[in-house]
Amino acid sequence: MSEVRELALRARDASRVLARTSSAVRDQALLAMAAALMERADLVLAANLLDMQAAREGGTPAPLLDRLMLDETRVAAIAESIVCLARESDPIGEVVSGRRMPNGIELEQVRVPLGVVAMIYEARPNVTADAAALCVKTANAVILRGGSIALRSCVAITEVLADALAGVGLPRDCIQYVTSTDRAATDELMSLHGLIDVLIPRGGAGLIRTVVENAKVPVIETGVGNCHIYVHTGADLAMALPIIINAKCQRPGVCNAAESLLVDAAVAAEMLPPIVRALAEAGVAMVGDERAVELGGGAVTAATEADWGAEFLDLKMSVKVVAGIDEAITHINRYGTQHSEAIVTGDYAAGQRFVDEVDAAAVYVNASTRFTDGAEFGLGAEIGISTQKLHARGPMGLVALTSTKFIGRGNGQVR
Repeated sequence: MSEVRELALRARDASRVLARTSSAVRDQALLAMAAALMERADLVLAANLLDMQAAREGGTPAPLLDRLMLDETRVAAIAESIVCLARESDPIGEVVSGRRMPNGIELEQVRVPLGVVAMIYEARPNVTADAAALCVKTANAVILRGGSIALRSCVAITEVLADALAGVGLPRDCIQYVTSTDRAATDELMSLHGLIDVLIPRGGAGLIRTVVENAKVPVIETGVGNCHIYVHTGADLAMALPIIINAKCQRPGVCNAAESLLVDAAVAAEMLPPIVRALAEAGVAMVGDERAVELGGGAVTAATEADWGAEFLDLKMSVKVVAGIDEAITHINRYGTQHSEAIVTGDYAAGQRFVDEVDAAAVYVNASTRFTDGAEFGLGAEIGISTQKLHARGPMGLVALTSTKFIGRGNGQVR
């Protein structure tokens, strides 16, 4: 039997044990997991140091190195997020709806675990801990497959967390990691219909496209973020500037960072030059259309067609001057990835139209796209940000890791 199928079978058995536990037991497990991460931080950091050394030698870009890197502060933050998750309300068993049917059957719809969750993701060790904690909280077993450059870090975190589960009497197999770096292991994980209940890819466009196109199990598509900021005619430059700088520069390597700036033609001559200067001073390289190049004072070079749909994940941004809100909405709906979009305006009607017509998981009026995050939304840790429309959309917290079942209680009714 292959490693991946064996992991899935063990995860299926473990999920059935976990589904019988109380929320108090699972919260105790989470606290044990957080404590274990702190107590064994040296093990995790030593593994991460080896990953970082190999990644640097391999020429890994700086944004990916930042995602890969762990230090004492980051490990402590991961542990604290697990503690916070233990304090969250448990959605399992929650009654979503209920009614008494005309025949006297008492019908309830209640939240239940999904069962076995698989995750395929890139070089982000923190995702290992976040996913494991979210799944334990919701009584799901999880099978993890991270990027090869983070292998040592992810395996170390998985071992620490699984040991903590065993220490409170839960199966270690609730949290498992695919250690093989062979592409065939990923292909097999995607094919385990009947053993994997849902597969969540988290990473770049290539990874997500591969999973969506090849998986034989249900997939929740996440994460690619070609996010836009549209500066409308009713915008205040004093408000627009900090929003744009924050959305692009605060952390450029994440999916909710802004990748494209649209400026209304009616205010472009006034607003675009100071915006471009501010972005250039922050180290942002800009590509744009003819009008943006003209107003950019040498800081904007000509964009290609590919630039409009690009997720740069770096200090780079596309800039376009649009004829009005119609063109802005059309451009966003054509090139956006249904992640996060924002308008800056003082015109209520324009803001409402943008909210109504832009197709995205999160839409903002006069705020940065950087707020699209489970913790910022008050959902606690997130397992990803869904950019599709079925089952879950936007930051996926605890509720997104549940399904429902109908329970009917009768006294002898037959149909």
